[in-house]
Amino acid sequence: MKKISVLLAATALISVMATSAWSKTLVYCSEGSPEGFDPSLYTAGTTFDASSRTVYSRLVEFKHGGTEIEPGLADSWSVSADGKEYTFKLHPGVKFQTTDFFTPTRDFNADDVIFSFERQLKADNPWNKYVEGGSYEYAAGMGFPELIKSVEKVDDLTVKFVLNHPEAPFLADLAMDFASIISKEYADKLAADGKMAQMNQQPLGTGPFTFVAYQPDAVIRYKANETYFKGKEKIDDLVFAITSDAAVRAQKLKAGECHLIPYPNAADVAELKKDTNLTVLEQAGLNVSYLAYNTLIPPFDKAEVRKALNMAINKQAIVDAVFQGAAAVAKNPIPPTMWSYNDAVVDDKYDPEASKKMLADAGVKGLKMKIWAMPVSRPYMLNARRAAELMQADLAKVGVDAEIVTHEWAEYLKLSSDKKRDGAVILGWTGDNGDPDNFMDTLLGCDAVGGNNRAQWCNKEFDDLMTKAKETADVAERTKAYEQAQLIFKKEAPWNTLDHSLVFVPMSKKVSGFFMDPLGIHRFDGVDISE
Repeated sequence: MKKISVLLAATALISVMATSAWSKTLVYCSEGSPEGFDPSLYTAGTTFDASSRTVYSRLVEFKHGGTEIEPGLADSWSVSADGKEYTFKLHPGVKFQTTDFFTPTRDFNADDVIFSFERQLKADNPWNKYVEGGSYEYAAGMGFPELIKSVEKVDDLTVKFVLNHPEAPFLADLAMDFASIISKEYADKLAADGKMAQMNQQPLGTGPFTFVAYQPDAVIRYKANETYFKGKEKIDDLVFAITSDAAVRAQKLKAGECHLIPYPNAADVAELKKDTNLTVLEQAGLNVSYLAYNTLIPPFDKAEVRKALNMAINKQAIVDAVFQGAAAVAKNPIPPTMWSYNDAVVDDKYDPEASKKMLADAGVKGLKMKIWAMPVSRPYMLNARRAAELMQADLAKVGVDAEIVTHEWAEYLKLSSDKKRDGAVILGWTGDNGDPDNFMDTLLGCDAVGGNNRAQWCNKEFDDLMTKAKETADVAERTKAYEQAQLIFKKEAPWNTLDHSLVFVPMSKKVSGFFMDPLGIHRFDGVDISE
């Protein structure tokens, strides 16, 4: 079956490249398949690369290679003195993409902004649960339904957000993928035709590339948006050749079948650097990898049990085996490159004997548990299966019988969010906006339980600090709150923090204009390739 899938993928890629023989084509060997093409429904970077950063635009955007905000679909904005009203002036004349499945009859306007957010904010909106099993967990996990009182149309090119309270990260949040702007006209047509699910299969936005076709688990095709409001891209065709095996991605890059790849195996980096036809970019990742216990299920509902399990696992051995020096052991839920990182936090030390005693003192013996291992490579965890095997061996030494389980990536993300999930899950995060809130509240806040909060952990003291940090613009006060929250996190141990990794992007020297992104996304607007 695997051989058939590989053959289909190769045939599809050859077909795509043949049809693009007379155009400037860039082939990106992506690491996995998107969960869908509506970025508001999902949280995975794989999906964002394939949807929000190709097809869609947002009111504000992050500058290439950084977290500084710049105009997007909004040319300018103003904030009221009390921090509760944000008014955006929209760019005039922006066109939605014309495709073989929809032809727009009007330009982008305030109605599209209102639709894009109200579908995520209001449970009774007909678009709130239009995909079976899909939900706007990102918006919910960040508290947007409680934060945003209303989104109001001032005129066709002016829209106002009214908040229930000040929110320091709000502007940066609007540059995130879930805040992508959807065509209300397209949505209305799909609803009238009874084809709402098509929104998640055939995306249409105002972004730099227009969606053409998707062959599941093989190839995604895009073409440059001829009417892109920032100007047509330099490349004519963009191809995502889905290649889940990191070693195969490296081989394809060296053979010239791909122009750029993500997440190479640590063992392949040195060889790729030696290839004179390639450039290997690298930087410290704004990321963390973790093992999240389900704190709702005994005995993982006890902090002393979680800390005992943390002490049984040799994190340095995992970092050495999986990353070969290209990562550091993590002790906090945010990376050390992020402001408010609390270096005074003391990590749970590796001490199997102390772990055994703590488990015995907690009345735990003969414990059996599951370790969930991700099926794909991510920047923060290149090989979750290998990491899980090392954890399994370590836990056996303290009398814990661990079974390794996995699922297809989209299913893994869905099932790992379940409050009834059995076992501890390996996952991680790459920051979306450069703000500590995007890690700490998004992944550990009470609002995110059942969603991004895979530990299902709700601690009032921690949550109150998150609220305090968000409602003030004073960076010094925000820093104090986040530093204190990191101490609470370490004491309660809802996760075993695993690593912060370096990130590598190998690419052909024919590629120019590509920037590594601290937010872990792969953007192809502004990219060129020499023939």
